[in-house]
Amino acid sequence: MSKHDDPLSVALFSEVFMIDQLARARLSKALPKGMELSHFSVLNHLVASADEKTPAQLARAFHLTRGAMTNTLNKLEWAGHIHVRPDWDDARRKLISISPAGRRAREAAISAIVPILTEAVAEIGPAKVRDTLPLLREVRRKLEDEG
Repeated sequence: MSKHDDPLSVALFSEVFMIDQLARARLSKALPKGMELSHFSVLNHLVASADEKTPAQLARAFHLTRGAMTNTLNKLEWAGHIHVRPDWDDARRKLISISPAGRRAREAAISAIVPILTEAVAEIGPAKVRDTLPLLREVRRKLEDEG
């Protein structure tokens, strides 16, 4: 076996990638009409954060280009889900916060996707999921460290 032929690594990441693909497809179908998974992710992040964020901070948090984040933010602003205002200390920057409509949209999305996630965890078994989380977090941190 060469260093380029590691069946364990390939199997692990093949499963992770397939889980990601299946979860995204399933959750995207369940989201309220017009909401994309990227929109939900940003709204969820803004709810979890008490502070306003700059587009650059959001792009870094999601490992996206500023252009990709700007596209998502433009759609969220058009939908009335976020407020965009100038940074009074630095006119070149904008600050993003979630609007009341954005909070309601996020809650509607949560209501739609939580039953899907809960069912999956229940079928697998909460103990198995709990035991798997530390490994998944470790893999994520390893990939973040190398990024």
